[in-house]
Amino acid sequence: MNGTYHPPAPPLQVAQWFNTPQPLTLKALRGRVVVLHAFQMLCPGCVEHGIPQARRVHEAFPQDRLVVIGLHTVFEHHDVQGGAAALQAFMHEYRLRFPIGLDQPDPQRTIPRTMHSLALQGTPSLVVLDPQGRVRLHHFGHLDDLRLGTLLGQLLAEPVPAAATPAQAAAGCDDNGCPRPDMPPP
Repeated sequence: MNGTYHPPAPPLQVAQWFNTPQPLTLKALRGRVVVLHAFQMLCPGCVEHGIPQARRVHEAFPQDRLVVIGLHTVFEHHDVQGGAAALQAFMHEYRLRFPIGLDQPDPQRTIPRTMHSLALQGTPSLVVLDPQGRVRLHHFGHLDDLRLGTLLGQLLAEPVPAAATPAQAAAGCDDNGCPRPDMPPP
């Protein structure tokens, strides 16, 4: 590790899941690299770049080591693209086979909950988590395949540290150390 602090990702807040037999949690995916692709159906950059890239990553890497999750995070044109039926039709047309979550709307704001908690600037956005569930890439806009592939290869090649004991995990310990509960992360 390079000593850089990588914050843990906040939990996903999903209203409905597709292409998965059960709801996914980031905690349950620990041990695998997670590629979270945030998109909107009516976003040209998502349709042209982000969604095809997510499909390529899903098809290129073993799912027991890396999982791609789509996050349909609607912050505009809610009436047209906000419903589950529209998303299902879109997934069928684009033949999307990886798990996709419909970001949970927040009645207090126009930005859905996971989009807000991850501080996403818009769509398409990529958030890549290492096997410990820490954010290693937070990117808005198109990201070229070479840069993404290089990062994914590096994360898959990193040694996986020994699992923390339940007490250490409850205290927020990871391979960077055990933080004091009264101190914010560095």
